[in-house]
Amino acid sequence: MKIGDKVAVLDDDIAGVVIKIKGITVTIDTNEDFEMEFQKNELVVMNNEVSKKAFLPEDMTTILSEKAQKKNKQTQRIKPKDRTLPPMEVDLHIHQLVPHSKKLSNHEMLSIQIDTAKRQLDFAINKKIQRVVFIHGVGEGVLRAELEYLFRQYGNISHDDANFQKYGRGATEIYIFQNKTE
Repeated sequence: MKIGDKVAVLDDDIAGVVIKIKGITVTIDTNEDFEMEFQKNELVVMNNEVSKKAFLPEDMTTILSEKAQKKNKQTQRIKPKDRTLPPMEVDLHIHQLVPHSKKLSNHEMLSIQIDTAKRQLDFAINKKIQRVVFIHGVGEGVLRAELEYLFRQYGNISHDDANFQKYGRGATEIYIFQNKTE
């Protein structure tokens, strides 16, 4: 460091030109035309030209080998047909949900099915699963209507009939928009 060098203070937003050096004390004329004193270890010389070596670590081979190792890791490629498959299916047929359904009333069975659908839907939202197929069967359409009512309660869900070839008319597929908040 010498008189005339442009310097900056390490721990503050102050810069200026060195006008006097006395031991370890350096006096600078700041950009705001104030004279201030600092110790040498509080200042850094600001040259317009900075060598590349100042930014490069001493052992470049280590960094290059680490970078090469990261590139060698292969990401798992998803096949196009696998992208269209729903990642989660929920079968709401009552015999899939309870071991003995003969003693249950229609209302009790419907409540169990809707509770299961809500629990699985909340699980899918929390785990950021985007697509879920709810298999409800054809029947009289009561469960389907209740599911549609449930899906409308969520602002981040759209629903439509599931793949006809795979499920027939007895399934509804939902899409969960992950960016929207509830």
